[in-house]
Amino acid sequence: MKFKQLAQLVELAQLTKVVSFNTVTLAVTIILSLTCLTHAVQAKTIAITNATVYTVASQGILSQATVIIENDIITAINPEQVNADETIDANGRILTPGLIGSMNVLGLVEVAAVAKTLDGSDKKAGISFDASLAFNPKSTLIAYSRKGGITSNIVAPGGGEDLFAGQTFAVNLSGNFSSIIAKKNAVLVYLGAKSKGSRAQRLQALDHSFADLQKKLNKKASKEVKQTANKDENPVKELKRDEKVIKALLSGEKPLLAYADRATDLLALLALKQKYSLDLVLVSASDAVLIADEIAAADVPVIMSAIDNLPSSFDSLHGDLSNMSVLVNAGVKVILAPKGDSHNINQLRFDAGIAVANGLAKTEALSTLTANVADVFKLNSGRIAVGKNADLVLWSADPFELSTKVDLMWISGKQVSTQSRQDALRNRYTSQGDMPKAYSK
Repeated sequence: MKFKQLAQLVELAQLTKVVSFNTVTLAVTIILSLTCLTHAVQAKTIAITNATVYTVASQGILSQATVIIENDIITAINPEQVNADETIDANGRILTPGLIGSMNVLGLVEVAAVAKTLDGSDKKAGISFDASLAFNPKSTLIAYSRKGGITSNIVAPGGGEDLFAGQTFAVNLSGNFSSIIAKKNAVLVYLGAKSKGSRAQRLQALDHSFADLQKKLNKKASKEVKQTANKDENPVKELKRDEKVIKALLSGEKPLLAYADRATDLLALLALKQKYSLDLVLVSASDAVLIADEIAAADVPVIMSAIDNLPSSFDSLHGDLSNMSVLVNAGVKVILAPKGDSHNINQLRFDAGIAVANGLAKTEALSTLTANVADVFKLNSGRIAVGKNADLVLWSADPFELSTKVDLMWISGKQVSTQSRQDALRNRYTSQGDMPKAYSK
């Protein structure tokens, strides 16, 4: 019996008084009991046993370990007793947290050459631009990205003519319509060299935007004190929408993601962080190796590519394959994020492999794709630890090797497929079937 039928029964009882109150009460109890039973059935417990677990946490690497998943979280690691509805023997294979992509337009751009599929930027976009409203969880690139072990992603809009480019948002790659994890979780600004005008103007405008709002907030606070003492005082005006976002930056509620490469720009940003107590994150940062100690001392994370070893401008003359290892060894928290569109972010782990080949420890490389991203963007993932989201990947071998594949993947505790549109097309055109071939000799 469903709730709609129960409502009809209650209505009938009220009209005819044929059904007693006790009968209706019993029906309600039965329905609620069945509902609880259904929920209990859905809460399947999964045990992944005999795994080599890269926790990316204080436990380090565990051999022949067991990880328990219940609902959407990790509930136990190496419990004394294993009571699970489903047991998966990893046979010694490597289990890691799901990789986290960042600073791309996944779900906002389908085909870069088709204008009507481009939702990542807008001429009028400003600091309050929320591109998550256009996110498409059914993009064909979602499943394609899962093939690289990526379970979640930080999407970054391209902005417009304003100083600020808008705000990032976090998604999981389940492909569900409920896959947005967090909206407006960081603010973007693009600095550095310009085709027209001076880089100084944008740095100055950034400083002024903080200074002006700080002055307004101080006046507002003073007026509120006077208003408390004197009720005749004029009411305090509400902050404008954009001002509220800048206030969130000044309070440290939101990180400021600043794109810049040249060392002088990076130093100017470090000065702004100190002046306004900003939660600053440097993005791209080709010259970061020149001031690695200063960045580490300021406790500022860096988001960068691992494969930029050729300059793309006069601002990026110090790109090198060893830059990530240099920064990590200096004590900087680094996140790996390739430049470019979203069509090849499934190769994120290969870029990490290149960083490993150029001096970065494997455990640190894995952190740049998991825990470090989760820390900067305040996600409950990125580590295999009790209470963390069950975003997990079981690999066929070393995740950083080209021949390795994803054997199994879980997003929020649910196993998901790595089959993509490309796989379906390959199967169609390489096997016999009733459908006509796309091409003929």
